[in-house]
Amino acid sequence: MGRIHTPHGIIDTPGYVPVATIAAQKAVDHRLMDEVANQQLMFCNTYHLLLQPGPDIVAAAGGLHKFMGRDPSRPLITDSGGFQVFSLAFGSVADDLNSGNVKGSRTRTHAPTMLNVNEEGVTFRSYRDGQKVTLTPESTVQHQKKLGADIIIPLDELPPYRVSKERLRESLFLSHRWEARSLREHLKEPKQQAMYAVVHGGVDRDLRQESIDYLTSLPFDGFAMGGSFGKLGDELADIVGFMAPQLPKDRPNHLLGIADLPSILKCVVHGVDTFDSAFPTRNGRHGCLLAEPNNIKIGNSKWANHHEPVSPYLPYTGAYLHHLFKAKEPLSTILFTQHNLCFMQDFMKRIREDILNDKL
Repeated sequence: MGRIHTPHGIIDTPGYVPVATIAAQKAVDHRLMDEVANQQLMFCNTYHLLLQPGPDIVAAAGGLHKFMGRDPSRPLITDSGGFQVFSLAFGSVADDLNSGNVKGSRTRTHAPTMLNVNEEGVTFRSYRDGQKVTLTPESTVQHQKKLGADIIIPLDELPPYRVSKERLRESLFLSHRWEARSLREHLKEPKQQAMYAVVHGGVDRDLRQESIDYLTSLPFDGFAMGGSFGKLGDELADIVGFMAPQLPKDRPNHLLGIADLPSILKCVVHGVDTFDSAFPTRNGRHGCLLAEPNNIKIGNSKWANHHEPVSPYLPYTGAYLHHLFKAKEPLSTILFTQHNLCFMQDFMKRIREDILNDKL
């Protein structure tokens, strides 16, 4: 267990970090969920906020906290925007694993948003208006300064999962150079913000070790574990189990983009502090209520005549929730998302209690 202290409040660890992509959690009022679910840290995406409404508008409002009405006692984290640029170009790791293709090129014929990657940064085409946008290590820090989150992340490259070791090493060193430039830009005017390095290297232990050795030699405030981890499960746990114990114990760490329940349980034992993922809200929109030992797929016919509540967070019967889902009633998305966000925070609270009581 731990506590991360930020200018906008405390984060209890291990903890789940909900995602508010465009400074909004999909289908729910984040202010309500902050109170109901006790959401401490929240993740916003620089890429999307850069394209709309733009960092200058957020800065004019007084920063993200004021712009989105975030409780000033609850912190925020923003990313560099690099993840979205490269994932939109290459697809997700899951897509890569399912496709069977070997992806070694930076330019994808099915990804017109990616235009160029070089030493300076990455140029892409906005999915909103088609305008060319260049993101550099320095500019992403400047954008995040305007957004004003408590924790910010340097620019890094996210190569596809299936690439050669030579290509992966090339990407790793490019990310290291970009991250060092981001850190230098950040340190010109810290503004009480903390910067987390991003450890890369894919599923290659040698490259992960090189990344750990280099990035821990620099004055970053924390460390995020990023890049491709292969398949969820043992491959992920193996790489995280290799990395996390080597990261500085006096600085927090974060697992980027992964927060399904099995992965959390496999990774907290290695000392991972925080996890972020949009999967709880996405699952909710598809009628999946997170539960133990098994999730509730409310669209299944067995719930049509279930006249008892199925969620400790919702005062409605299974039959009513099933009816809302089948009717495609927008309320169903709101309710299922609320359930999942409450469940995730309770799940992490139980993990912290188990650690405290030497059960984990």
